[in-house]
Amino acid sequence: MAGEYDSTEFIDTDFTAQKSPFAAPAPEPLRAPTREDVDRRVVDAQQKLVALKRAQEELERERAGLEELRRRQTEFQTGRQEIVQQLTRGLGLLEEAEFVARRDAEQMVKTVGDFRDALAKVQAIHDEVWTKENFQIELTRALTTIENARMEWNSARLKLPVLAGENKPADAVEKNSALASVAPSLADLSLGQLCKIGFAMTWPLLLVALGALGIFIAILLRK
Repeated sequence: MAGEYDSTEFIDTDFTAQKSPFAAPAPEPLRAPTREDVDRRVVDAQQKLVALKRAQEELERERAGLEELRRRQTEFQTGRQEIVQQLTRGLGLLEEAEFVARRDAEQMVKTVGDFRDALAKVQAIHDEVWTKENFQIELTRALTTIENARMEWNSARLKLPVLAGENKPADAVEKNSALASVAPSLADLSLGQLCKIGFAMTWPLLLVALGALGIFIAILLRK
């Protein structure tokens, strides 16, 4: 009768005792970090922090430069738009003013010529040489010449404001200067003088009020 089966009969113990050269080495046990390891890691961390800070500073400078560039671009665009609008409006105003000035200048040149002709015609009237025979004819001619000159003057005054307002600014300045030289400043007057001025300005109103009161009383008495 066959004996019982033994699993160790087919295992070569000499073969299994030898390690395979292709087998993975056994892991080494983790050792505790030494002081040198800790110091080295601290130095590495500090160097990384310095590098990160340097990179942050570089980014901050780059950001500041970009913001300045954006500000200048915005200033350029806004300034160009504003100056284009201002110059366009200024050109329109100046062109219109130039047209008006040129028209006025041309009108002035024409008016100067017309005035000279009218003045020459008026000055050419010599009534001292009129005779009894031609008096009526020469008088009619002279009146016609003067009337034409007057019409020329009135027409020019409507076209040229300088003729309609001549001497007005000078007269106004002289009047204001005279009033300023005659009328004293209120700040320089005394209290009594101010009271006299106030009474002089208000007594007509008091008289009117008293007159109205008297009329009202008279009406009541009649009733």
